[in-house]
Amino acid sequence: MFGKQIPLFSLFGFKVKLDLSWLIMAVLVAWSLAAGVFPYYFKGYTTETYWWMGAAGAIGLFVSIVFHEFCHSIVARAFGLPMKGITLFIFGGVAEMEEEPSRPLAEFLMAIVGPLASVVLGGLSFLIYKLIAMAGGPGPVFYVFLYLGWLNIILAVFNMIPAFPLDGGRVLRSILWAMKGNLKWATRVSSQLGSAFGWLLIIWGVFNLIGENFIGGLWYLLIGMFIRGAAHSSYQQMLIHKALAGETVRKFLREDPITVSPNISVAELVENYFYKYHYKMFPVLKEGHLIGCVNTRNVRNLPRDEWERLPVSNITEACTDENRISPTTDAVKALALMNRTGNSRLLVAENENLLGILTLKDMLKFLSLKIDLESGGRGNYPQPPKPNKPDSSEQ
Repeated sequence: MFGKQIPLFSLFGFKVKLDLSWLIMAVLVAWSLAAGVFPYYFKGYTTETYWWMGAAGAIGLFVSIVFHEFCHSIVARAFGLPMKGITLFIFGGVAEMEEEPSRPLAEFLMAIVGPLASVVLGGLSFLIYKLIAMAGGPGPVFYVFLYLGWLNIILAVFNMIPAFPLDGGRVLRSILWAMKGNLKWATRVSSQLGSAFGWLLIIWGVFNLIGENFIGGLWYLLIGMFIRGAAHSSYQQMLIHKALAGETVRKFLREDPITVSPNISVAELVENYFYKYHYKMFPVLKEGHLIGCVNTRNVRNLPRDEWERLPVSNITEACTDENRISPTTDAVKALALMNRTGNSRLLVAENENLLGILTLKDMLKFLSLKIDLESGGRGNYPQPPKPNKPDSSEQ
């Protein structure tokens, strides 16, 4: 979903990050407020004042979205769901969960709290607007709070549309889930509604593009495409999680991994391993014990004329939680780790004993086979998420 992200700050343990696409949204919001909305509704101010109001409105939007997603994260944490943080991107913000809720009540409360938070923030903005107006404060200031009041109410209403993955769609899924006890069916129904709503926005966007509202039409089109794609991918990922439920990493590991000795030269490593097997990472073993791993980045950082002289031990780095995993780890968590880090190969080890290699390719083969057999050959198989960044080819 995201590209380059900029860490901003931490809030009660939640890391708030900014996707570069958010800057596009911030500029468009500030421009539309300064050049269109504020001059139209609140006349008589200078161009400079309108731009200050537009910038303040964009900052208020930032605060509103962070508050909305922060409330999602607080409730998710209360139900024991691990949260990676909050990321702002061009279509708003998202509280990044590593796992889906385990029961309908958790889903319902986590989803409903976001719109409720927006309503509270909207009411607070209206109150501040009234107080500043009654005190005879500067018009541009209380007009910005008036805008923020309506903005948060609109955010709450829009998010409560019963179209997955909007908050309203998650509320609907929780209700359907509670009614039938079938998460797969509930997700399919709410995702189909989400996809239909996305198509409506796309069609409405096309009509606006043809008409005189080009900017508005473009936003409707882009948001519709995003919601439709997110609804489809959410259902696909749920199928993947269902297929992997109860499986551990041990089921998929390869017990005969290609390993590297720390005593060979870097030149031998490049010629006999990287060029021969086409993987970007290899485990390094000394006397049968795992001492670390070596990858192409380690070699790139080394001057070419040092390759013949230096042994692999000089560029071996310690294994980390991003490339090493326990054999008892849940397979869903392993797949999430691959997706988050971009590593399509993970070392499976206990203490200093290397048990094998886990590859994305092996997991995808299992998923394809299991879904094929259990769907009765009807097709419509999910496409598992690929790593966020390219990694090595698979064993």
